[in-house]
Amino acid sequence: MWKHGKSPMDPAEDTVLIFDVDLAELIAKLAPKLHTVKKYIVLTDRGCMHRASDRADKGAWISQEAAGLKGALCYEELLKRERPRLHSFQWVKVDENAACGLCYTSGTTGRPKGVLYSHRANFLHAFTVSMPDASAMTSATTVLAVVPAFHANCWGLLFSAPLVGAKLVMPGPLLDGASLYQLLEEERCTLSAAVPTVFMGLLQYLRDTKQRLTHLKTITIGGAACPALLIQAFQEEYGVEMRHMWGMTELCPIGTVAGFKGTLPPLSKEGKLALQLKQGRVTPFVDMRIVDDEGQELPRDGKAYGELQVRGPHVIQRYYRHDEDAVDSDKWFNTGDVATLDPYGHMQITDRSKDVIKSGGEWISSIELENIAVSHPKVIEAAVIGIPDKKWTERPLLVIVPKPGQPVSSDELLNFFQGKTARWWIPDNVVFVDELPHTATGKLSKLTLRKQFENYEPKKAKL
Repeated sequence: MWKHGKSPMDPAEDTVLIFDVDLAELIAKLAPKLHTVKKYIVLTDRGCMHRASDRADKGAWISQEAAGLKGALCYEELLKRERPRLHSFQWVKVDENAACGLCYTSGTTGRPKGVLYSHRANFLHAFTVSMPDASAMTSATTVLAVVPAFHANCWGLLFSAPLVGAKLVMPGPLLDGASLYQLLEEERCTLSAAVPTVFMGLLQYLRDTKQRLTHLKTITIGGAACPALLIQAFQEEYGVEMRHMWGMTELCPIGTVAGFKGTLPPLSKEGKLALQLKQGRVTPFVDMRIVDDEGQELPRDGKAYGELQVRGPHVIQRYYRHDEDAVDSDKWFNTGDVATLDPYGHMQITDRSKDVIKSGGEWISSIELENIAVSHPKVIEAAVIGIPDKKWTERPLLVIVPKPGQPVSSDELLNFFQGKTARWWIPDNVVFVDELPHTATGKLSKLTLRKQFENYEPKKAKL
């Protein structure tokens, strides 16, 4: 993905690499390609760095010799060395617009690009994420931050949790249902954040073992549209509220949070769920609109859909080391998402502009089809991509990961769509796979899927 075989660290000119001990073997393999890195710091103590390498297969204790990183520094040792001087430490004063961090986009639809955050952007964003209508964090909150730190600063939790004095729990590499449940209970976590696939695994574990969640109250979910069954299950079976969040690396990253305004009319159970499935209302400081192909603003009626644009003090102005601006003359940033806005300001993503499927001159939302597919009791995960069609330009292809030991046929799955969406939206073909490709941040990689099935020969369309 990078020119001349360079790593993502080369454009950033990183000189120090800090990593957990379980990543030592991987870093050792990458080290020859990290041309700008001069120092390596392992997040462990000196004893662990010298444990016998014969336990390396367990991923917990790897010696620096086994990792091949001679001269790697030990984080705990460095920290201990500085403790006597803590009383004389002087905070460094910097301009609020100075650079504070660099994250790269996920690259789900194209090459990753660098987004340089300022201190001011992170500070303002931390306020919005911790507010009652967002994560509702206080000093009594304990946060299990499953979303990784490299995913846009853990969706801002790395700053918002310390801002209010909340306890921050980091799970490490074990993200299976059993491990997450143990952490949630032992650390008495009240809030957690992750992509939907993580909580699907937790839900399956809870159902299989008949366990209960005794402390968790709220889950914030993002990175992909959350299936209705996930929201319903956690809310009805475990009393946990799931809140959609939407954002991008370019937004620092949160831009909207789902919730119920006090001015809303009375809603039925179905109406409340429909609102929860939307990505929510804008957070403070963010402006939002949808526009047509000519850049004209579209009505907020919940029906019209167009390109989603945002602007604000923590929205990107220019990608790292790019000459051209990422925004137009009025500071609007085109997100690449296709969305609707309703009269109450609730936004709903219908698709990424590069993922939406054009069939017979009309648009088909891959997200809506995926949500229907994963509500089938024999499906773990689903993806929908457009494949070329001579008659209709494109037709949707359904790619399914079935549940182990629960065989399901193509006809059963396709019949499941009847009455849930327009007939012509229903895919003509189903492919079964053992797993779907994901990016490092846990997002479904449609880019990889389209490449994987670029030569797929579909059956005759039923339209």
